[in-house]
Parts: sequence; C-alpha cells; structure tokens
Amino acid sequence: MAIRTQAMSRDTNPSGDIFGGWLMAQMDIAGGITAAWRAKGRIVTVAVTGMAFHRPVRVGDVLCVYAEVERTGRTLLTVPVEAWIQRRGDRNQRVKVTEGVFTYVAIDADGNKREVPTN
Repeated sequence: MAIRTQAMSRDTNPSGDIFGGWLMAQMDIAGGITAAWRAKGRIVTVAVTGMAFHRPVRVGDVLCVYAEVERTGRTLLTVPVEAWIQRRGDRNQRVKVTEGVFTYVAIDADGNKREVPTN
C-alpha cells in the first residue's frame, strides 16, 4: 500500500459520487511515491494507460492505493496502480474501484531526463 486517505464531500461531483479526477490524482500520488523511491529521486508523470473505473467511490469511503514498479527502463518506470476502498461503516468490505498503469520519467534537478539507478 502506497497511500490511504478518506473521500470527503468537497471531492464530489453533482451526483454525490467522488470525482474521477480526484481518484486519479490519488493514484498518481501513490504511483509517484513508489516510482520516486525506486528512482532514488525526482520523477514526473508522462503517461497513464489502461485506466478503468469499476465502481463509484462515496463520501466517507477509505481509499487504499497500491502501487509497485513493474518495469524499469533507462529513464522510465512503469507502475501499475490499483485503488480499493473500504466502505464507510464496514471495514471488512473491500472493493476494487479503479486501476491503471502510470509511467514516470526520472529527472535531475534541472528537469532533464536521468538514468534510473540499477539498485
């Protein structure tokens, strides 16, 4: 697990569900933390693929985001990210709500691509 947070009412759309953009941002944060640790430094998001929204997230749900580096290239890191929720009032009910693959590039202090360390 890379992050855990709670969905709040300020993050809802007019229908009362949590905005997909908020959910995607949380996933990018989780993937970014994971990629930065592996890259041992600064990274930037360059692509999101295979994004799928399976279920709505509701106010009060606890969002748990899981990420793991799947592939490392010379400068790129590929990180599949899954978002699961624990429904408000039922900690035992876990539901996968979203998944996607985030691609990051390692950069130096000047914003130029740099190689990802081998270890």
